[in-house]
Amino acid sequence: MNTRQTVKGFTIIEVVLVLAIAGLIFLMVFIALPALQSSQRDTARKGDVSTVASSVNSYISGNRGNFPTTAQLETQLGATGEDTNKKYTAVSTNFTNTVVESSAAPGEFTVPESEIRVYKGLKCVSNGPNGKVTLEKGTSRQYATIAQLEGGNKSGYCLDT
Repeated sequence: MNTRQTVKGFTIIEVVLVLAIAGLIFLMVFIALPALQSSQRDTARKGDVSTVASSVNSYISGNRGNFPTTAQLETQLGATGEDTNKKYTAVSTNFTNTVVESSAAPGEFTVPESEIRVYKGLKCVSNGPNGKVTLEKGTSRQYATIAQLEGGNKSGYCLDT
């Protein structure tokens, strides 16, 4: 009587193939994850720019049309701490400084990565690479709020009224 014995299991080639496929999947996840996180931080930065612009509007409305100084805006945003250790209750941890410029001339501006700037009397024209934003003269009631984004080519983000 001939009996045939079959051994059940995986061959070494099948195991290596499964490991290679799993490795490719992990590689794709690790490549995509930083880009996703950068995109999320940029979304938060845009929200922070909007929050700062809203705080400026709120200050102007509550102070008979007067434009805030840097110190007054920081108070409005709930700033605590000094210089690089500054924290804001109204914006995310992406920013450590806000600056109000009341007498800037139109032109191209570069914004440091961890800063939001507000320019009185100017309005947004275009966003450029490396945090550069082009502003032109607006009315005395207009202002532009700008910040640098992280994703892509670190472009500037501008929001005006």
